[in-house]
Amino acid sequence: MRQMIKNRQYDEERALYHLKNTDVLNCVFAGEADGESVLKEARDVNLKDCSFSLRYPLWHVRKFSMEYVTMDEFTRAAIWYASDAEISNSVLGGIKAVRECTDITLKNCKIDSTEFGWKSRGIMLEDSEIVSEYLFMDSKDVTLRNVKMKGKYSFQYMENLEITDSELDTKDAFWHSKNVTVRNSVVRGEYLGWFSEGLTLINCKIIGTQPLCYCKNLKLVNCTMEDTDLAFEYSEVEADIHSHVLSVKNPKSGMIIVDSLGEEIWDEPVMECNGKIVLRKDADITDMEKMGRAG
Repeated sequence: MRQMIKNRQYDEERALYHLKNTDVLNCVFAGEADGESVLKEARDVNLKDCSFSLRYPLWHVRKFSMEYVTMDEFTRAAIWYASDAEISNSVLGGIKAVRECTDITLKNCKIDSTEFGWKSRGIMLEDSEIVSEYLFMDSKDVTLRNVKMKGKYSFQYMENLEITDSELDTKDAFWHSKNVTVRNSVVRGEYLGWFSEGLTLINCKIIGTQPLCYCKNLKLVNCTMEDTDLAFEYSEVEADIHSHVLSVKNPKSGMIIVDSLGEEIWDEPVMECNGKIVLRKDADITDMEKMGRAG
């Protein structure tokens, strides 16, 4: 039989340890005892209109939901080793809020959490705002939709990432990532995508210096670039860019079609570089067909 806990305050160590089949409503997890792991090992728990200010509250939790929940900056490492969760209309404010989790959906959330989402799998982040450094490092099967993101060093060592209709303001994004697709998004930052494999950007605006170097199987489809210089160094690339590019340097292979180009640089490459750079006005039918196949 399902239980309900309402209008209570807990601050003891493991106060609701291994809680099962319970709705927790309008409760406060904070106080002088400053106890850790208040809901550790819980099962089938729904949290609504609750607030947290204690460390490690939801470790090893299975099948849970959070709605209108607030976790402040003292709620460190809030959700670890957890699975099968829906989090909505909530605020996650502590460092390392999600780690080594599986099948977590977050909607309409505001997140300010350094090192968020590490080593996780099956994470969906939708209609949300997030501030983080090293976001989702070493995670797999992650989806972002309509997300405003600000931070540094995001999406490193990831596999199987899809981002749609989002705004990313991030430095060193997608380094060493594999199988990443970004659609209809703005990506702002320095040194985008270095050492990535299978990175595809479709209908995106790319802003910032020295993007997309040392890439394998890189594709840009109907994209624009702004303030981008020294792009594509040592990359295997097929790119259709509908804007001006400040400079392209030593592309390893493939074809880059641009509206206009400030400078084409072939400068003492350390490997064989045979990439082709074509101005759109000079592209022939064969070039455009290649771009179609690349897309």
